[in-house]
Amino acid sequence: MSPLPSVDDVQAALAGVKDPEIKRPITELGMVKSVDVAPDGAVTVEVYLTIAGCPLKDTITRDVTAAVMALHGSTSVDVKLDVMSDEQRQELSQRLRGGAAEKEIPFAKPDSLTRVYAIASGKGGVGKSSVTANLAAAMAADGVSVGLVDADIYGHSAPRMLGVDGSRPTVVDQMIMPIPAHDLKLISTEMFKPDRDTPVAWRGPMLHRALQQFLTDVFWGDLDILLLDLPPGTGDVAISLAQLLPNAELVVVTTPQLAAAEVAERAGSIAIQTHQQVAGVIENMSFMPCPHCGSEHRLDVFGSGGGQRVADGLSRRLGATVPLLGEVPLDVHMREGGDEGKPLTISEPDAPAAVALRDIAHRLSHRQRGLAGMSLGLSPAG
Repeated sequence: MSPLPSVDDVQAALAGVKDPEIKRPITELGMVKSVDVAPDGAVTVEVYLTIAGCPLKDTITRDVTAAVMALHGSTSVDVKLDVMSDEQRQELSQRLRGGAAEKEIPFAKPDSLTRVYAIASGKGGVGKSSVTANLAAAMAADGVSVGLVDADIYGHSAPRMLGVDGSRPTVVDQMIMPIPAHDLKLISTEMFKPDRDTPVAWRGPMLHRALQQFLTDVFWGDLDILLLDLPPGTGDVAISLAQLLPNAELVVVTTPQLAAAEVAERAGSIAIQTHQQVAGVIENMSFMPCPHCGSEHRLDVFGSGGGQRVADGLSRRLGATVPLLGEVPLDVHMREGGDEGKPLTISEPDAPAAVALRDIAHRLSHRQRGLAGMSLGLSPAG
């Protein structure tokens, strides 16, 4: 007969169970209420949930059961669920914040190690949100810790594209837990609307407050990369972003056609006024591989060269080299993946568009910090 596990053995096993939203051990978060081991090897574990309607309580129960049953001598596991008191939630909130001021934006601190990229476009319809969702998913699949803020307040679409449409975030003592999706963390205005069809009719101050809340009141944890999907153009959200996250770098998305490229260049030029860096330009819908003869022949459905024109124009305006990060071909599966909540970079990683996006994601997540794209106060020679 195997020796019975001790309470310490069970606690050690539970240290390997992480809260599915906060991504920290439940023992560290004070979620283990009690442990009891009966003479016959039956183990009872009481676990505190952060809120009564915790959407992931079944996941917690399953993970606790699996961890304890793996111990020698355990014959059964009974997981009992309780709910934290207000005082316990306050303690958890303080623990998560690490004693930091409640309204501090961690990504704006000088010692922050998180790279912040704001994905921008001059106009709608260029596939900016599709590109952002696929970049985030590709980075996460590459082992990068990624957060995504769907800052396109009026045209939010990231939840659907990432397969969590209709999800509601958990709130712990006024701290919001981002929704996990494809190993990344997501927050969006859609998650706070009473229903999907309710329009967002906010003006400047409310837009600023919403973006600020996404950055201060959401528990992001330690991120390598934070992506923000901005609304098209250079309106209130872009200005608020520059105020709240002056260290954010812009990534401009365009299509090849001249009309889109001209508007995209103007959108990227906001960096002159906000003193931000431009990390590069992405040309989406760059071409379509010939359906008859394969990828050797390109069909330039929307023209060609727009992305390079934007990169060259921004380089002249900023007085620094702004690279063309990549050209993403048209792929009907990318649209289908967005509708189904399955990013192409995950569902079909070898598709031409997915390969281009994964390469861009790798370049952005592994860039060296430097002066690339930073305005140096120089003017082009006349």
